[in-house]
Amino acid sequence: QVQLVESGGGLVQAGGSLRLSCAASGRASTMYHLGWFRQAPGKERELVAAISWRGGTTYSADSVKGRSTISRDNAKNTLYLQMNSLKPEDTAVYYCAASRDWNFLKSANVAGMDYWGKGTLVTVSS
Repeated sequence: QVQLVESGGGLVQAGGSLRLSCAASGRASTMYHLGWFRQAPGKERELVAAISWRGGTTYSADSVKGRSTISRDNAKNTLYLQMNSLKPEDTAVYYCAASRDWNFLKSANVAGMDYWGKGTLVTVSS
């Protein structure tokens, strides 16, 4: 069992920055590939970024490419998402997810994730 707890969300003005964190705990939590998803009101949950369990491979969605960086510190069992140049359309609940399968994660297979956090709200004002 793996527990994921997100933090770092909040209200920020357009053009600002935020760093989201996801603390992982539980059996073999460092062995999972991790990703950040987001879900805006009335929209489907979408993959924002993903990182392999060793951190050697990353993926970013086109919508955030060049504005965000995903990273992980396995010594601290923590996943990060640094987001810069935030836009109002980045407003969403951001979820941390863990998967044993990199292809599931990269293909944003929501049903295929092994564990989810409860999410942290990011609101970007114009």
